[in-house]
Amino acid sequence: MSVEFRGVGGLGQIGSINKTGKAQTDSKTDSTRKSDQVQFSSVLQEVNKAQAGTDKNSVRAERVAELKEQVANGSYEPDLNKVASSLLQFLMEDK
Repeated sequence: MSVEFRGVGGLGQIGSINKTGKAQTDSKTDSTRKSDQVQFSSVLQEVNKAQAGTDKNSVRAERVAELKEQVANGSYEPDLNKVASSLLQFLMEDK
C-alpha cells in the first residue's frame, strides 16, 4: 500500500509484502524443521488465572448474596465494635 499526497509520492510500501509470483519452497527436511510455538500475552494468562480462581469467587458471591438477603430481611446485625474500629482507623488515616 502506498500513499500519495497531491501527486507527490508518499512513504512507499508499508509492511513487508513479497510480490513474487513463485511459491517459495522450503529446502529443509522434516527432521530439521522446528515445531510451531505459541506464546500467549500476559493479559490472556491473567484471564486464565482468574478463571482458575472461580471457586474462590463463587464462595465470595454466595456470601455476598447471603448478606444481601439478611439486609433485605432486616436480620443483619454487624459487629458494632469492628465497625467502630474500622471507622476510627479510616478517619485517622485520612488526616
